[in-house]
Amino acid sequence: MQRSWDIQTKVVQGSKGSDPHTGAISFPIYQTATFRHPGLGQSTGYDYTRSENPTREEVENTMASLESGKAGIAFASGLAAISAVLELFAAGDHLIVSDDLYGGTYRLFEEISRKHGLDFSYVDTSKLNEIQARIQPNTRAIFIETPSNPMMKVSDIKALVEIALVNDILTIVDNTFLTPYCQRPLELGADIVVHSGTKFLGGHNDTLAGFVIVNNTELEERIRFFQKAIGAVLAPFDSWLILRGLKTLAIRLERQQNSALAVARWLKNHHKVEQVYYVGLADHEGYNISTRQSSGFGSMISFTLKDSELVKTVLSRLHLIAFAESLGGVESLITYPITQTHTAIPQEMREKLGVNDKLLRLSVGIESLTDIINDLEQALA
Repeated sequence: MQRSWDIQTKVVQGSKGSDPHTGAISFPIYQTATFRHPGLGQSTGYDYTRSENPTREEVENTMASLESGKAGIAFASGLAAISAVLELFAAGDHLIVSDDLYGGTYRLFEEISRKHGLDFSYVDTSKLNEIQARIQPNTRAIFIETPSNPMMKVSDIKALVEIALVNDILTIVDNTFLTPYCQRPLELGADIVVHSGTKFLGGHNDTLAGFVIVNNTELEERIRFFQKAIGAVLAPFDSWLILRGLKTLAIRLERQQNSALAVARWLKNHHKVEQVYYVGLADHEGYNISTRQSSGFGSMISFTLKDSELVKTVLSRLHLIAFAESLGGVESLITYPITQTHTAIPQEMREKLGVNDKLLRLSVGIESLTDIINDLEQALA
């Protein structure tokens, strides 16, 4: 891979560009569990697919290149990837976490990791003074989503890294919403990037995947060990689906975020809409930070209706936009976080954040912008 290439080229070409053995432009699916040894004490470099597989290796190296990292490690889901990162820590360790984050991540932290002795403080990571105030002698990492899910808060990655370096702690960034096409946290000094590859990377709502990308050899070796030992690896066919999806990441995201900005502006002017949360709106409190650390704003919008009674009506009237969980695919999807993605988060915490019974989250797809807005208009009529 020529790292001087623009990222629009990198997503298409991948790591090797084609299969070095056959010249196949579409990298092959090595659908095998095991590999034949040439002889005693000899290996082709591939022994057992849980340890390594050529298709998974290609998508791992591609993700490392896109994120400007040393290594990418692929998992069966985004939560599997985060679970592997948590294995870096031991009982008694403390992590500072974005208070606004995906409910599944919160569930993992609170219902599984706490039982293993880890401690978590949920902080508004868009406010540096709050992070400083929560650092303890046993704090080992800061884990952030930026933009956050679903309230679209923006954390200053570079400033967070400076705080982390002074205190000798790791910075972990969930980059699912913006992808390496729009934001590359490792270039800003972060130690670890995680992704739910299920979302924008795959882009077609047809597979689950997760990634960890690092710049440090020691971190790579440890996380690869966890990948092999725990076994929640990305299968060959799913690796190929992500490779296929990545090829159109640039053109998908360009269209999606252009449409999202137009949709956000339309929603902002609708008389039944109370508040719109989209990072690309100039009055968003994280807008200036975003323009410094990101090259785009993504296609995720959250908005509140003025009357919670409207939610059921709107969801039942939508025709084009699907009422479904997940995000980042070519199809526009709308979710109701309070009953779907964020049910694991306690009510008191949800209310403090603004995740209430009036909030909807919209993932803008690649359909006609006119059709998307028309669908929202008739649903809100």
